[in-house]
Amino acid sequence: MEHARVRIDTPYPLSPQKLVEDLTNLVKDLPPYDRVSVGFPGMVRGGHILSAPHFVSPDGPGGKPAPKLVKAWDDFDLEGALSEATGKPTKVANDADVQGSAVVEGKGFEAVMTLGTGVGTAFFLEGKLLPHFEFAHHPLRKGGTYNECLGNAALKKVGLDRWRKRVLDGIGTLKALTFYDQLFVGGGNSVRLKSVALPEDVTLVDNSAGILGGIKLWERT
Repeated sequence: MEHARVRIDTPYPLSPQKLVEDLTNLVKDLPPYDRVSVGFPGMVRGGHILSAPHFVSPDGPGGKPAPKLVKAWDDFDLEGALSEATGKPTKVANDADVQGSAVVEGKGFEAVMTLGTGVGTAFFLEGKLLPHFEFAHHPLRKGGTYNECLGNAALKKVGLDRWRKRVLDGIGTLKALTFYDQLFVGGGNSVRLKSVALPEDVTLVDNSAGILGGIKLWERT
């Protein structure tokens, strides 16, 4: 690390322009840099935001979407906007794609699952990042999506033991759907699985991968 981590709490409401402004200000005190990597919690394609589920409500995740914010985030060129604001080449990808870029080994078909506010997924074939799929919005159990069943709100609602069982069920479903060779599980809530007996083809990874993945993203894409 060239510098201590800098952070701010996510402000709400959060428009695309506000995000660009805050990120640009956040990196002003960092040492000189050559390029920018961004992990975004939503669907990203070609640097454009196709969905921003945590940012379309003025109240934050789980709140009622505001039409003005939904429209503002739809197809927003975050990559282009940040590149212009920083003056540096920029890559923007889903946050699970970025974290996964640091941990996959380049062997066969590898999957990544991040557990935090919601659930993120990423997929790699022989080390190459594949197009992103939002498994978080796919039904998992009793009509609930991965986000609704395994996200942080669900953890608080059902308790740790039931949440852990749900995560194992979710891992089993992901295996049945994708036949991955290896699954890497990260995100802020992954530490809550350290005492859980996981399948041999599942590995817990440290959250520092989210930073290291910013470097690897340029190699994986």
